[in-house]
Formats: sequence, C-alpha cells, structure tokens
Amino acid sequence: MLTEFNPADLQPQDRATPPCPHFGSCGGCQLQHLTYPRQLRDKASKIRTLLEATGLVLPKLQLHPSPPLAYRNRIRLTLAEVDGQFHAGYLRSLANYGIGHPAKELSGVGFEEEEEGLNQASIPSGILSRSIPIGISFLPIAECPVAAPILWRATEAFLAVLNQAPGFWPRSSHQIPDQLELFTTADESRLQFILYLRTAAKSLPKKFIADFTNLCESLRTRIPELNGAGIALLPALSRQRSRRTEQPRPGPTWGAPGMNYYVSQPATDNQQPATSFWVPRGAFFQINRFLLPELLALVTNNRTGQLAFDLYAGVGLFSRALAAHFTQVTAVEIAEPAATALASTRLTNLRAIKATTLDFLRAAVLERDRPDLIVLDPPRSGAGPEVCALLARIAAPTLVYVSCSPETLPADLTTLTASGYTLAELHLFDLFPQTTHIETVTILTR
Repeated sequence: MLTEFNPADLQPQDRATPPCPHFGSCGGCQLQHLTYPRQLRDKASKIRTLLEATGLVLPKLQLHPSPPLAYRNRIRLTLAEVDGQFHAGYLRSLANYGIGHPAKELSGVGFEEEEEGLNQASIPSGILSRSIPIGISFLPIAECPVAAPILWRATEAFLAVLNQAPGFWPRSSHQIPDQLELFTTADESRLQFILYLRTAAKSLPKKFIADFTNLCESLRTRIPELNGAGIALLPALSRQRSRRTEQPRPGPTWGAPGMNYYVSQPATDNQQPATSFWVPRGAFFQINRFLLPELLALVTNNRTGQLAFDLYAGVGLFSRALAAHFTQVTAVEIAEPAATALASTRLTNLRAIKATTLDFLRAAVLERDRPDLIVLDPPRSGAGPEVCALLARIAAPTLVYVSCSPETLPADLTTLTASGYTLAELHLFDLFPQTTHIETVTILTR
C-alpha cells in the first residue's frame, strides 16, 4: 500500500489537466494533476496504512466523495499592491521558488505553514508588499476553482471598488490592507467578509471608518448578497506572521454580525427539515458546502438517548441536530466567537459550556456524568492521551470521532480501543478535494 502520494506510481489514466491556471505556483491545492478517482484512492490508501500500522482491527473504509470543484464556502486571501493596484492572492515560501513544484501556501484556501525562505533580493519584482516578510512571495490570482463562485466574484468586485479613482481607501503606511476573508451560505444567497488590516494604532481614523462604510455600500450594489462585513486589526508585521499566533482585534463593522447557515438533510431523507446555524462573522464552520448534509446525517441521525456530549462543538454543528433526539445535549467550546454563538442558542435542552474539552471532562468524571453518546471534533493536534483516558473513564456506549488529522488519529484510537472500545465504522469524508487533507469519522462502540 502507498504511504505517500507517489507521483512515480501514476498511470496515464490517473493524470488530469489541472482546472486552475495557478496550480504548481499556488500551494493551496496539491492534487489537481490527478483524476478525482485517483485522489480518493490515494487518500483511502494513506488512512488505511496509518491505521493498520497500529495493529487495530479496521472495519471497511466507507468513502464519501465530494464534487471536486466550487465546494468551499470560505476562502482567505492575501492582499498586496502590485504596480500601484491592490490584488488578491496567496503567499508562498521562496525556498522552492522556480524549481518546478508547488511551494507551501501560507495564507489561502489551505492550511498555513511557516517556513524560512530566501532573501528579499531573490523575490521577482512587482510582487512585494509592505506587509509580506522577507523570504515570502505574493502570488496574485485570477480565479480559484475550488471556491464557491460568489466568493471570487465578490473578491473581484471588492478589488474594483478598492482600486477605483479617486478610491475609497487612503494609501497609508499606518493601516495596510493585509487579508480578505469571505464566507457564503451553501446556496450562495448570503455573503460576509472580513478585511484584515495591519496597524500599530489602537484605533482607526474616522475618515478610514467612513471610507469602509462607503466601500461596503458600493460593494453591495455589485454583490447584493453581501449582508455584513467587518475590519479586524492585526499587529505590525513580524516574522511570526501566522493565523495561529496573531490574534486580531475587532474593528469597525457594517451590516449584520453574521448569518444563518442552513444545512439540509440528504435527498434520501426528505422528512428531516433543514437545520439552521447562526455563524458569527469569523467563527469556524466546516467549509465543504456539498458534504455538510451527509456529514451531519452520519454523526447525528438515528442516535437517541437521555444525554449527549458535543466536544469541540464550534457553533454547534452537531449539537443543534442532536438536540432533536436527546433529552439533554451538553456542548463544549472555548474559542471565540463560536462559544458566544453556541451560548446564544435558544434550544432549552442544549447546555453550552465555555471551557476546554480537557477541563470539562475532568469535571465530568468527578460528577459521574454518563452520556449515551459523545461526539468529538478536535483540531489537527488530535484529542490527546489525557482526553482519551478521560473518555475511557466516562465510557459512553458510543463515541463518534470526527478527525481532520490522519497523523494524530491512530494514537487516539489506540488509546480508546485499549480501554474497551471497538471500531464499528470508519468513514473518509473528502471535505478538501484537490488537496492532501483528509477528514475521517470513526464510530466506536462498547
């Protein structure tokens, strides 16, 4: 079995013409040169290989494919001036610049990495920005085929308004437009954006705020779906440029602070109404607008009982649906603004707790809570040994483990199965077509 995505193993029938003209320069997608069936086979092979190395007895791996393009409901783009005009694009390390294979993408549709690069003299002219550190290059893009069409259409409209004469935006060295994040509903009927500015100032000038309002009003005439926007303030540029280390401060806003996102049940289950989720601007929400109904159905349908835990709950993707089938649902989230959105849920049987999953489980063990179901959707670092040990002590009859990291999943599953759980189902959800990222759902029973 393959342990890596091995280009040498490719057969002619596995090769595809990349649908994006930026493939190979932008590192956000790594697999566009492969047919979609081949992408799925490689991902399935990788997850099987990683799990089989643990010696676990695996159930049949069930695949859940996605439409391979236009699936993303959210993108985050870097903004930079090129020849006096703002452009949108992605960042990449120059360590591999020009040697013929994709560089790691730093701020875009994929996941960020931090990497040392070359010196500034090595950067081709015309792609520098005051907000981009040495060793990193900016790649202006003309399209993004994995994004919902409205996201790139709105980006083009935003740039047109930003660049028009006399222009809404003052060219200032004190407030530098740095990133643009856009989020849309599954049906593209609503749109929100966040403009990230780099500034050392504690507040923005009044004219700057007025210009932002004018920009949003002008943009809405071009994109009627726009219903809200905001500015987030980032610190002055440093070598630590990363979404993980830089905490933005809230700035001026326009329009609604978020939007309702509706997730319908799959077409095979027409009796279930769509579930509505209030998603504040900037809160985490799963990005594949096509597979969300199927993911939600697998995790929550046909599960009933007195008590369910939803750990790492976000805005309540799973807990809101579980509340229709359980007497009580306890949802745990620490990150803002998701925790606030979760707490504002009006379901009387949904108890929102702002805490880390680890702290919550430590208390739950002492209180002898015994849920019928536990759903956990941890970050890429995985649940970890202590969380898994506490889950084993609570011993819920069913665990549903949603994982975005095949590298950390094996250790967590090994700990859980050693405590008496059995792997009942294993699912691969291809939430990120064209990329190497893998999402799995494992159902464990005891």
